[in-house]
Amino acid sequence: MGWSLGYLPPKEPELLDAMFLAVGKALYLANAFEAKCRFVLRIAKLAQYRAESGDASAVMSLAQTLKDGMLGRTINDLNAFPEITLADIALLEQAKDARNFIAHEGAGFGYLSSISAQEVYEQVDRLRREVDKLVAGDNIVSRWVYEIEEKEPAPLEIQKTYALRVRQWVFGPFELT
Repeated sequence: MGWSLGYLPPKEPELLDAMFLAVGKALYLANAFEAKCRFVLRIAKLAQYRAESGDASAVMSLAQTLKDGMLGRTINDLNAFPEITLADIALLEQAKDARNFIAHEGAGFGYLSSISAQEVYEQVDRLRREVDKLVAGDNIVSRWVYEIEEKEPAPLEIQKTYALRVRQWVFGPFELT
């Protein structure tokens, strides 16, 4: 059968629904992580240009011409700013790799009619590990976004509880099993 949805029903429809919901939530987080990385890089470039040129009107012109690159290049470009440590870059790289898994392999199964419960649970375990890596990088970049937008230190409480909150939100139905 060449079609993704064939004539045979899924073996584990409820389990697959929970899995696809988890993958969808993880994909939402992955997309948000990527957008936040691009935002931070854009702001860092503008701030650097403003400091170097001293020309606010030129900064506005530059802002209109900045183009977003791929996530890997964005993270590589962030490495040029001394405020961002090598440890931060390492976490962002791991989060990028996790984002790629989530986007390209997170829902990767064979035919729905042949997927066993064991295969679903194995995929959930892998997805859980990748979401943990994504969250570690997302927590850092989210802190930066908060501090850029609010011009004050990010609250420690959400930084401390973020990983657990994400895990509960993404994997809620699987946390009971």
